[in-house]
Amino acid sequence: MPDFLTRRDGTWHFVRRVPVEFAEFDRRGIVRHSTKVRVANDRTGRRATRVADRLNSELEAHWRELAGNGCDEAIRTYDEARRRARSLGFEYLDNPQLLLAPWEKRVERLEAILANGLENDKGARTALLGTTQRPSILLSKLFDEYETTTKDETKNFSRNQLRVWRGGRRRVVGELVDLVGDKPIAELTHDDAIDYSEWWRERVVTGECTAKSANKSMGMLSRMLKEMSIRRRQNLPDIFKGLRLKGEVDNVRSPFEPSFIQNSLLADGALEGLNEDARLIIYVLADTGLRPSEALNLQPNAIHLDAPIPYVEILPDGRVLKTEDSKREIPLVGAALAAMKLRPSGFPHYRDRSASFSALVNKYFEGHGLRPTKQHSLYSLRHSFKDRLIAAEAPDSLIDSLMGHRTGKPKYGKGPSLELKLKFLSATAFRPPSRL
Repeated sequence: MPDFLTRRDGTWHFVRRVPVEFAEFDRRGIVRHSTKVRVANDRTGRRATRVADRLNSELEAHWRELAGNGCDEAIRTYDEARRRARSLGFEYLDNPQLLLAPWEKRVERLEAILANGLENDKGARTALLGTTQRPSILLSKLFDEYETTTKDETKNFSRNQLRVWRGGRRRVVGELVDLVGDKPIAELTHDDAIDYSEWWRERVVTGECTAKSANKSMGMLSRMLKEMSIRRRQNLPDIFKGLRLKGEVDNVRSPFEPSFIQNSLLADGALEGLNEDARLIIYVLADTGLRPSEALNLQPNAIHLDAPIPYVEILPDGRVLKTEDSKREIPLVGAALAAMKLRPSGFPHYRDRSASFSALVNKYFEGHGLRPTKQHSLYSLRHSFKDRLIAAEAPDSLIDSLMGHRTGKPKYGKGPSLELKLKFLSATAFRPPSRL
């Protein structure tokens, strides 16, 4: 017989027991609905199954909504109980914890209720006796709760940064739900984490993905669960501890040879198939070493073409920089200076669209023989920039300053001046195409 269907008085009925994880929100125990399809007219239950599937989808959506709203209310109630306990001079203890405490601790709380005439104050009783249940958070609601509690971390993200941040975390939560079911996060076990790790391991073995991707996904889940353990007082174990996959290797990009950049990428007509903005951005990247996202998001106030030394500033304008050291000043020379003179206000068409821009350029490079190997990509221009500075015997501190690398070293002084940066960049600058 099809799932959730039973015959009753000659009609197919949808019948489903309320799952344990939703029982506290839906007290019916068993849910029954008539499909209004007569058994005599649908002997195999095919039509009734379609109705049952619709009813089941609506019911599960209803349960999820109840669980979400119930979770919010449970959190508020629990937090209020904790505040009330503190106002009465005690820390809140869950009732099971209180029962394990020395009897004097229990008596002390009972005496406080009697001494303050709080016998009929339900809020005071639940606060001091720990009878308000710790809120339960369903795994499917993990990301929503996590986002709510970490808004301070994402408040300065750009729209695209927020989209990417949300997308990855929603994805890993969905993967775990598909593997272990939608259960309260307090019921997640080390075995559940092993299941998720092994699911990724199989994909790594077949070459579908890398160990680095697997470890990054487990890291996101682990961080969310740790945050909920602290912020929502869930006392969760670290179920992903020790499950990182071995063999994690960074996909190291190869730098373009300077001669290839000058004679192929910067040759007259070499990038004619790209739109003008895309070509100019490539010229900027070649002579500044900027990350593509940094060049695309340059704002007019960060472009200084009329200064004694023309330069651009990398600032957290409407977005979060990769590292604190990413904030820096880069003199404009060679192809970069020529390109920025044509775009004194930056590249608004590609602002906050670094992924689509990189995909466009890498596809163009691939189709026009501009990728010497598979390890070469648009980002290789940044690697080449660093190699050229090393070849010019630039100091490490100056290279780090131009690249915006996190050094981990204490900061003293102002760092390399624009004049010093210009000295080395001028020695490594490319000749711009005769026709931009």
